[in-house]
Amino acid sequence: MQFNKLNNLFGWLVCLTACTVYFLTLEPTTSFWDCGEFISSADKLQVPHPPGSPLFILMGRFFVILFGDNPQTAAIAVNSLSAIASGFTVLFLFWTITYFARKLIQPASGAIMTAQQVFTVLSAGMIGSLAFAFSDSFWFSAVEGEVYALSSFFTALVFWAIFKWEARADQPGADRWLIFIFFMMGISIGVHLLNLLTIPAIIMVYYFKRYKFSKRGAIMAFIAGCAITVFIMKFVIQSTVRAAGKFDLFFTNELGMPFFTGFILFFVIITAIMLFAIRHSNRKKWYKTNLALWCSLFVVLGFSTYSTTLIRSNADPALDMFSVDNPMTLASYLGRESYNDWPLLIGPDFTERAPFKKVGDQYVKGEKKYEVAGPSYSQDWANAPGAHLFPRMWDNNNDRGQVTNYYNFSGLEEGETPTMKDNINYFTRYQAGWMYMRYFMWNFAGRQNDLQGYGNPRDSNFISGVSFVDNSLYGNQEKMPDTARAENKAHNRLFMLPLALGLVGLFFQLKRNSKDWVVNSLFFLVTGLGIVVFLNQSGIQPRERDYAFVGSFYAFAVWIGLGVIGLINYTQRYIKKPAAAWATSALCFLAVPMLMANQEWDDHDRSGKTLARDIARNYLESCPPNAILITAEDNDTYPIWYLQEVEGVRRDVRVVISTMIGNDWCIDQLRYKVNNSAPIDVIFSKEQVAGNKLGIVYFNNKIQGFDPDKHYDLYDAMKNMVGSEDSRFTSMSEDGETYHILPVNKFSIPVDPAKAIASGAAHQGEQIQEQLLLDFSKKNYLFKHELTPLAIIAANKWERPVCFASSSTADDYGLSKYVRSKGLVYQLSPVPDSEVDNETAYNTVMKHFVYGNTQKAGIYLDETNRMRLNLIKAAHVQIAMSLARSGDKERAKQVLRRFDQNVSPANLPYGFTSNRGNQHNFISLQFLHACYLAGDTELAKKVSDSIRRDLVQQMEYYRSLGEEQQGDEQLARHAYMILEGKDGALSNRQVSFAQDILSSFQMLHQLDAWVKQPASL
Repeated sequence: MQFNKLNNLFGWLVCLTACTVYFLTLEPTTSFWDCGEFISSADKLQVPHPPGSPLFILMGRFFVILFGDNPQTAAIAVNSLSAIASGFTVLFLFWTITYFARKLIQPASGAIMTAQQVFTVLSAGMIGSLAFAFSDSFWFSAVEGEVYALSSFFTALVFWAIFKWEARADQPGADRWLIFIFFMMGISIGVHLLNLLTIPAIIMVYYFKRYKFSKRGAIMAFIAGCAITVFIMKFVIQSTVRAAGKFDLFFTNELGMPFFTGFILFFVIITAIMLFAIRHSNRKKWYKTNLALWCSLFVVLGFSTYSTTLIRSNADPALDMFSVDNPMTLASYLGRESYNDWPLLIGPDFTERAPFKKVGDQYVKGEKKYEVAGPSYSQDWANAPGAHLFPRMWDNNNDRGQVTNYYNFSGLEEGETPTMKDNINYFTRYQAGWMYMRYFMWNFAGRQNDLQGYGNPRDSNFISGVSFVDNSLYGNQEKMPDTARAENKAHNRLFMLPLALGLVGLFFQLKRNSKDWVVNSLFFLVTGLGIVVFLNQSGIQPRERDYAFVGSFYAFAVWIGLGVIGLINYTQRYIKKPAAAWATSALCFLAVPMLMANQEWDDHDRSGKTLARDIARNYLESCPPNAILITAEDNDTYPIWYLQEVEGVRRDVRVVISTMIGNDWCIDQLRYKVNNSAPIDVIFSKEQVAGNKLGIVYFNNKIQGFDPDKHYDLYDAMKNMVGSEDSRFTSMSEDGETYHILPVNKFSIPVDPAKAIASGAAHQGEQIQEQLLLDFSKKNYLFKHELTPLAIIAANKWERPVCFASSSTADDYGLSKYVRSKGLVYQLSPVPDSEVDNETAYNTVMKHFVYGNTQKAGIYLDETNRMRLNLIKAAHVQIAMSLARSGDKERAKQVLRRFDQNVSPANLPYGFTSNRGNQHNFISLQFLHACYLAGDTELAKKVSDSIRRDLVQQMEYYRSLGEEQQGDEQLARHAYMILEGKDGALSNRQVSFAQDILSSFQMLHQLDAWVKQPASL
């Protein structure tokens, strides 16, 4: 059989294998993070967060229809898109590896390959592609409804396509492959920008094929590749749309034309110019110019999928992030202007704040024309007094531990001024080391566990699987708690075998074909360290970011495949050729892809898990009818969106995202009905909150006529003070911008008892306060995202239930004493300090709570899932304690038993090592306390034994990290001294666990106390 037929056959076999694995491990419903948002968007062609992904949304919708256009299959349809895209990514990787491999063992073009050579090439392709298929980061994205799998597919497609062109470059019409590549790049912009990072490698392939090699020529080709990448990212994606927006502004505001007239005309002109230029270059026989123009035209054509974003946003769907209903907003949407900016080449260190500069006016869409909503600002990084090249330690906020992170990873001492050396240290240790090389090694060496890593020796480091290596890096691994190692499904030991095979391939390709090595190396570096340099990450990330570097891991998988050839080439010196090829290939297959599949399967199998959907149901079912639910973050919002938008559950509840409600578009969307939820009065008009207006309101209690000790009606203050243009309540800045002022910082919310009872905020017979009292005397200002929820609550006047997904969110608005649990949410109540609505909360838990199938054996819960399930556990604790304290111990037992019966300890032990101050064990200790209060001694023993086991193992582990032996009490005492800022006799490895050491010791002490005297009411 011809090689090409075998190559195609085995490629499709690998693709089928990968797809089968991904379908077997696919999550059957939505996942956490952005998946709920993307599935909801795909199901109804809605608009996700900037910079959008219109092609993904369109393809997702196609799959939803393919699966029957059924709410019950929509999630698995979009997840299946990821699985199939990932399988095809593996297919194109196989063909890329076999292309490289064939050139290594068959240098003579057109020579017929021997059977052994065919076997060797196909073995390389299978082993390399399957190694990538079973790699940690890629597999994670392959089984959920996110953009990264489809992005990887387009990346693999264009990288493969350039070699199809190279193989046919001397044939007539071969350059159509180049146009196809750029069309796919334009298309892929509607998914993710990763694809564009292949351009430098693609340009090098073109250079090596079309030009005689020289060092100067190669460098110029590389620079040209980078320039084309920047041109597409900045000019095609952003500048063209921005210019089209300005066209539309001129035609609408100056000429009185309808919206979109200038926008459409701009692209008509651009298209006409490009077509004329194509025709002219064709007449003049300027072939390369003509080719470049065709490529550019097809990039723009592919990029046109963003027109669907404008169309759908104008339909005002329920999920309409950024309200991209006009060209001016589209430019901001694509530019991700709602997110923070950061310096790349020049900027200051975190010890100073970069000044802001005005970059233009901010426009919003009015009735018939665009209206100015105030100036637009950006940070002027280059003109900061201490600006320097390559600023890595730039972020002076500390909301995510940015400053602490700089100190920990750069070696900088507190109070010192950062130097360039410190910036380089931070880049190498944190950005390149911790945030890239650690992820790289997860995939090809081994992974310690699934605890999010913050730089300590216990959490989520890479491992080799070789004891003496890992022990020298992180301390005695045998001493680690079982839940962080032996019983942690993400404890994957690969023994560095994929890494070793990849390195063999890297050096073998360098020796045999240096040009191909340069191409693959560029792909590897640009999609790895290139992204590291661009992102310039600071502080503790909300989640691990390994998915961002999958392109780099893809390139390394090429070398894994080529490493098979390198080993066969070596073993043939000592073993006869056929036997050497068979034996080496078999050994590599077992040692790399089979080992990876064996180690990675259990922590990538999501086939039975439904926790993201179920916790959303718990939130919604905890809300009274027609509630306003104020959420705080991705993981308590996006699953709710999915459940409402796709499965149609509790569409009467209106979700208000506290972290987004400071945006004018988010406020405006509250003004109209969504699903079954009526409009919400936000007090302020659309014009009053447009753009940056009311972005910050300052307190000033020195204005005459207002009593600083009096509580003023919140509604009146919002409407007639904040919303007033009275000179008493406004101030003009030096640049002419108007700021609003609140002359009081104490407010009251009057209570209508009848409405409060009707909304479920209170019950008959309870002592209802006449008004809620809020005190902001410790604040100097309110941001718009703080102001808006207060305005909503004031204007609501107890008509609708107001609930919070977290009590801490209510505390942000000074309302912590006025909320009580209804299950998993906290409802605003005029009964202060009541904490739990016992009857309602009990019924909600017992009748409505679901637990993500975690009672079934073998359900893997990663850290995100464990944290969410712990929220459910904490809700059971709070309700059970309240019931027990009210004298209803029997129902308190039922609540605790319900959790215990629905969550298998094999999937979520009560005792489990975690970061964030031993959070998991702390919540379980509260659960144990509730067991004692309810009088359930049997369950109490079960919980206590599990917690004790983990805490004892933790203390043993922390002692093993020391340079000298210490008892638990002595160790805890020194940890306490460290936390108090004093000197404590802890080793460097122990210092990072000071909080965990102290909390573990304290909890063990509490367990011992309860053994002697169980907790009582």
